[in-house]
Amino acid sequence: MLVLTRRANESIVIGDDITVTVLAVTPGGVRIGIDAPRDKRINRAEIVLAVGDANQEAAQTSSDDEAATALLGALGRLSTGS
Repeated sequence: MLVLTRRANESIVIGDDITVTVLAVTPGGVRIGIDAPRDKRINRAEIVLAVGDANQEAAQTSSDDEAATALLGALGRLSTGS
């Protein structure tokens, strides 16, 4: 991880087309602005983690549902003697 010190109104450039500017520093946090091409996705890390967790949970639930359906189908075949 690269660690830099920047003050308000100072920027860093990432690659050729992304600029991150410190807009303000307050006791409540640091306000930053990001200038990037529209095709670049910019997300807060906590949102990316929450979506990943939700996707993982949904995949697990889907897998559990499929397993339950298969089990019920197998049990149904056993009880009918097929």
